[in-house]
Amino acid sequence: MRLFGLDISIRKAAPVGTVPVRGAGVMGWVREPFAGGWQQGVTVDPLGSLTSFGAVYACISRIAGDISKLEPVLLDTSGPVPKRAPITSPFWPALRRPNDYQNRIQWLSYWITSKLTFGNAYHLKVRETARGMVKGLVPLDPRRTTPMVAPDGSVFYTLSSDDLAGVPAGLVVPASEIIHDRCCTLWHPLVGISPLYACGLSATQGLRIQANSATFFSNASRPSGMLTAPGTIDEVTAKRLKDNWEENYSGQNIGRLAILGDGLKYEAMTIPAEASQMIEQLSWTVEDVARCFFMPLYKINSGPMPTNNNVEALEVQYYTGCLQILIESIELCLREGLEVRDGMSVELDLEGLARMDSAAKIDMLGKAVGGALMKPDEARGKLRLDPVPGGDAVYLQQQNYSLAALARRDAQADPFGRAPAPQPSAPQDSSDDEDTESPDDDEVPETATRMAADITLKLYQEPPALEAMA
Repeated sequence: MRLFGLDISIRKAAPVGTVPVRGAGVMGWVREPFAGGWQQGVTVDPLGSLTSFGAVYACISRIAGDISKLEPVLLDTSGPVPKRAPITSPFWPALRRPNDYQNRIQWLSYWITSKLTFGNAYHLKVRETARGMVKGLVPLDPRRTTPMVAPDGSVFYTLSSDDLAGVPAGLVVPASEIIHDRCCTLWHPLVGISPLYACGLSATQGLRIQANSATFFSNASRPSGMLTAPGTIDEVTAKRLKDNWEENYSGQNIGRLAILGDGLKYEAMTIPAEASQMIEQLSWTVEDVARCFFMPLYKINSGPMPTNNNVEALEVQYYTGCLQILIESIELCLREGLEVRDGMSVELDLEGLARMDSAAKIDMLGKAVGGALMKPDEARGKLRLDPVPGGDAVYLQQQNYSLAALARRDAQADPFGRAPAPQPSAPQDSSDDEDTESPDDDEVPETATRMAADITLKLYQEPPALEAMA
């Protein structure tokens, strides 16, 4: 089959005896948040009401947005230090432009959204015609993709019709042509379970609280009530009074003046919001949803902001507790799915998580340069600055010595070099050597200069006895 002008390996029919994995539907195995929930009208509908709950949408969109801004990088790990692979590598195109209708950010965002919403994310490989290398990745609708297992244990995927992906109905693709990333597999290794399974009841409760509140405020913040009479009334009179009251004093007519006679009295009967602790219950549902997604509350603008002013520490906590498993799974799926050769790897650039924390970034780069971990030009390149003369070298201050060097220094007679300087030797008589040439005036020997200075000093210290001579 040709997809986007390129060939992909597929099969027209499943092998004999191949059966679909049980329960691999919209939500995997489960469509209810608790046992018997569907009988009570509480179902897990990821594309229906659950994703309209603010906490669910905030968690999914925030995680997908934070991961999608990390650039997939092809690394050459054959040397001692991993480096970016040359741009001419045939594995780069699928990372830079996975398909014709999505850029890398949109593609990664859809990947994470599908995984968190449905528990599974599927991508169909697009190969070159000549070499058969993976040149593109087409995301598939999890609702239209079903894993199947053959009697010999081999895995296939049934693809339903998908016009955007260009896939006709009834195709069975071997597992080698599919990248399948999945959430926690509670009951089957090929079926991931979305976090919505765990927080479906809380999200449903939150939606019902909001719906009840909306109904309350649509009635001009007036609760429902009842009309009471001092005596007994027949059913016909009660129905007439009820119809008259609903027609004249409900809906758009709320707020109109009502005149009651014959001892009739109106009494409110709905529990007020204060008594039902509506705000506390709604806050708890948000916390429970965030707990299932491992999302810090302050990241979705709920709950108090941490008092720690260290942005890097907060981002590290968010990364290790929420994003790391998702990022590591994407890297491994891409490394295996793109079939990169040995000595190469695929990683997501984590610098995007702290891109706006300029203070922490500059402090880290300064320590890296001062600690001989990075060249100045490399650090300047991280800040989009041009190279400088002498910046292509590793620098280290000299105050650091090895213990072996310090031991050799201390083993000397004078470890700190404070011994007295040696005395000058006595001048030699030039008459003993007939071949010695007399020095020029400009090249007076050091010994002669010192002798002249000694004679002058002696004259000043012992002046001649002029009076005695007179």
